[in-house]
Amino acid sequence: MSEKFKKICVMGLGYIGLPTASLLGTKGYEVHGVDVSQDVVDTINDGRIHIVEPDLDIMVKSAVQAGNLTASLEPCEADIFVIAVPTPFKQSVAADHVSGKQPDLSYIEQATEKISPFVKPGNLVILESTSPVGTTDEVVATLLKKNGHSVGEDVFVAHCPERVLPGRILIELVENDRVVGGINEVSTQVAVEFYEEFVRGDVLATTAKTAEMVKLTENSSRDVQIAFANELSMICETESINTWEVIELANRHPRVNILNPGPGVGGHCIAVDPWFIVDRSPSISPLIRTAREVNDTKPQWVIERVKKCADKFKNPVIACLGLAFKADVDDLRESPAFDIVKQLQEEAIGELLICEPNLKSHKEFDLVSVEEAIDKADIIMLLVDHKKFKNFKAVELGEKIVIDTRGVIK
Repeated sequence: MSEKFKKICVMGLGYIGLPTASLLGTKGYEVHGVDVSQDVVDTINDGRIHIVEPDLDIMVKSAVQAGNLTASLEPCEADIFVIAVPTPFKQSVAADHVSGKQPDLSYIEQATEKISPFVKPGNLVILESTSPVGTTDEVVATLLKKNGHSVGEDVFVAHCPERVLPGRILIELVENDRVVGGINEVSTQVAVEFYEEFVRGDVLATTAKTAEMVKLTENSSRDVQIAFANELSMICETESINTWEVIELANRHPRVNILNPGPGVGGHCIAVDPWFIVDRSPSISPLIRTAREVNDTKPQWVIERVKKCADKFKNPVIACLGLAFKADVDDLRESPAFDIVKQLQEEAIGELLICEPNLKSHKEFDLVSVEEAIDKADIIMLLVDHKKFKNFKAVELGEKIVIDTRGVIK
């Protein structure tokens, strides 16, 4: 740890902010975490966690007990400010937002305004939130300049998007290569110097706009590939062909690597980030937009399959296996599984037995064990490929109707 960087203020203590803050705390930095929730603040100060991530509880407890991590509702002076707040989208009816989905940058704006009174010469402000191209310059740097800071001269601003996979966050925060782009060359150099202190992967220097585009490109690329798989699965269904067998055999070609389909695409990145590109460049992003539309419509296709099967029973009992957006996490953000179950509940399509093994409870749904759900169900709808669901055999399920959106049940 250099003399230049000792105290760090992390804005946002969610799925990225808390692992980042706790990791830095265990590396010897003095970390001050900020969140809008008093419950989150109290939980962390007590050495506990409010999200599910392997080994995060151990790291948070260690950082807190060492006195290197504290949480608060308000920021404080620091050497480095890391903004790791949500960047969702909001519905828009404006003519220039042809997708109907406009990036909501209000959390970044609020975080920047809150830290501004504490920023001083020599500080580094890093935006880690995945953002539309131009956000670092046009929002963070602009607001700091508006508040009287000499941005790019003695206050440095850069973008370094997170590139981690839920379930492996603490490993990948250190091991993965990082792309760091400043609003000018000196900002880039200062930010690179900081990340090189704790990242074992390569720290790759570029500009802020390029770093923003790199993150959006990574997620949009996967979205397009998943859209192909999802569209293929619907085509195979109409032909009574096993989708997963088709993909497995096609992938035996040395230059083919088709991803697996699912009930849609969820999470805080892939389901959101492509719209940031479409919103910024609507007339020249038809492929990215179409892929997003294919993946957005897949949940409704699954729902129609369930309804068709439910019509075969007078009072159908439907096991809904999984609510999370991906396997073995508790994260429900933009989850197609959650949306499917919610719509089935709203339309009263049978009796739903909902199982999400990574949640103890949920405010909207009564949760049951997987054993109860399977035992009582007429229809088994597998939505998430959690480890707990991977031991089922079709022969063991008897005459129950199985809708396996993940290709898990053999």
